[in-house]
Amino acid sequence: MNSTTNKRHVISILMENEAGALSRVAGLFSARGYNIESLTVAPTEDASLSRMTLVTRGNDDIIEQILKQLNKLIDVVKVHDISEFDHIEREMMFIKISASNNEDCASIKRMSDIFKARIIDVKNKTFTIEISGDRSKLDAFVSAVSDYNIIEIVRSGCIGISRGSCALKAEEA
Repeated sequence: MNSTTNKRHVISILMENEAGALSRVAGLFSARGYNIESLTVAPTEDASLSRMTLVTRGNDDIIEQILKQLNKLIDVVKVHDISEFDHIEREMMFIKISASNNEDCASIKRMSDIFKARIIDVKNKTFTIEISGDRSKLDAFVSAVSDYNIIEIVRSGCIGISRGSCALKAEEA
C-alpha cells in the first residue's frame, strides 16, 4: 500500500481499567496533532481490563507511529489495528424525529422497519429510534429520514472485533 494514502483505521486497545488511562491515550493523540474520529471504552470480561476502540485516519507511517506510541503507554496491555484483519464493526445511534401528521408517523414507522431499527419511545408525535449497524447503514438511515424534522442524533462510535479465533487478550501468565 502507498504510505501516503490517508486510510481509516480501527484500533483496538486492551488496557488496565484505571483512572487516567483514557486521558493518557487522548493526550498522546492531542500532543501529536492526530485526530480521533470515534472512541469507545468499556470493561472487558476481566474487571481489571478495559477495551478501547479508537477510529483515526492516517497513512501507513502515521499509523505505525501511533501504534508504537500506544504500546509505550504504561496502562496499555495490547494494541491491534483490526483494520488489517477480517473484522466486524458496528455503531449504535439514537435519532429523535418529529412527525407533523399521521401520514408522517406511518412513514417513519415504515422506514424504521425497512432499516430494522426499533422505535424505543413515542411522545407527542416525536419518535426516538434505535438503530445499529455499520457506519454506512446509519448514514443511509439519516439520509432516508432527512425530509422529516430531525431533532437530535446521538451516535455511540465504532466498536469492532476480529473475525474467527483471532482475539485481543492479555497474555496468559
